[in-house]
Amino acid sequence: MGFDLKAVQGELKRRGFDGWLLYDIHHRDPLAYRLLGFWPPMVTRRWYYFIPAGGAPQKLVHRIEAARLDALPGEKHEYAAWEEQQQKLKAMLGAAKKIAMQYSPLNAIPYVSMVDAGTVELVRSFGKEVVSSADLVQQFQARWTPAQLETHRAAGRAIDEIMRAAFARIGAAVKGGEKLTEYALQQWILEQFAARGLTTDDPPIVGVNEHSGDPHFEPRKENLRPIVAGDWVLLDVWGKLKQPGAVYYDITWVGYVGGEVPRRQQEIFEVVRAARDAAVEFVAKGIARGETLRGYQVDDAARGVIRQRGYADKFIHRTGHSIGEEVHSSGANMDNLETHDEREIIPGTCFSVEPGIYLPEFGVRLEVDVYVEEKQAGPTGAVQREIVRIQG
Repeated sequence: MGFDLKAVQGELKRRGFDGWLLYDIHHRDPLAYRLLGFWPPMVTRRWYYFIPAGGAPQKLVHRIEAARLDALPGEKHEYAAWEEQQQKLKAMLGAAKKIAMQYSPLNAIPYVSMVDAGTVELVRSFGKEVVSSADLVQQFQARWTPAQLETHRAAGRAIDEIMRAAFARIGAAVKGGEKLTEYALQQWILEQFAARGLTTDDPPIVGVNEHSGDPHFEPRKENLRPIVAGDWVLLDVWGKLKQPGAVYYDITWVGYVGGEVPRRQQEIFEVVRAARDAAVEFVAKGIARGETLRGYQVDDAARGVIRQRGYADKFIHRTGHSIGEEVHSSGANMDNLETHDEREIIPGTCFSVEPGIYLPEFGVRLEVDVYVEEKQAGPTGAVQREIVRIQG
């Protein structure tokens, strides 16, 4: 999507901000380029782009790279010496007092803290109040278009089928005496992606037994241990269509190779399932009531269930992450552990809900994607209710 100056200025006014100051050198701030809708070559000198709540934007560029922001609207100013840069930046900001930047107090939301401390200090030295652009970034980068939602649903239908087929693939291998390893199954899933026009930034997670207790386990070709009867299997699969603007679908399911699931695995599964469902229900009911929900509250809903059952120290990551064109996108995360995410959950955004409990011998994570509309919210694909019994 291209840069929508009118929409940005409207949001600045609504929030009571005097402007949004974007700044970059060496392509350090991808959020700025996504907002502005372009990616210039060779950025070896500092540039600044100030979007006031009203009036024309202002550009400040180095004379060596004077054309860097020419694709954007607004009046251009140039500098060479550092003293000139500071003087012109101060003049460009004018009477604006409350200025949003890619900054987060105490680095609470590190995913938007792209501006270095020195640049924040410089702007503050002009008598300005620097506020976080976190919710602005979400407003203009995390919301999906109707067409993007359709790409998500299409990817979801394909990945749900691949997930079911992967469990069946394990069953067939065990029954036939085939030495199917974690790595081999991962590569098989990638083959299914290619056949269905899907792509992914990283390969799926296939974790068996103790490996399922590692949230970011990476299967290795060298692991030659086959999946056999009595094994516990976790599959975390994410992907999107191979087309511009497509967004991700991301799910995690678990299964047991055999008929009767061991009591311990069943117990942990039920706790995680209850935590996942509590978070999804919290969002669904809150949105239906028109409440303002924030990311940390969803994390609290899931984590509270796991804490009550005595496994708080085994749930070692946030409950969920924003989903978009990148599997970890620019919107609110469902997090009150790794960060205290106070960003609002807004319509048109999607996030994962994926609580987990990780023990030395096995782990359980159950993941769904939740899409938020104006008056309703809920999972976008299949939801695991029972452990998959993998019959070999």
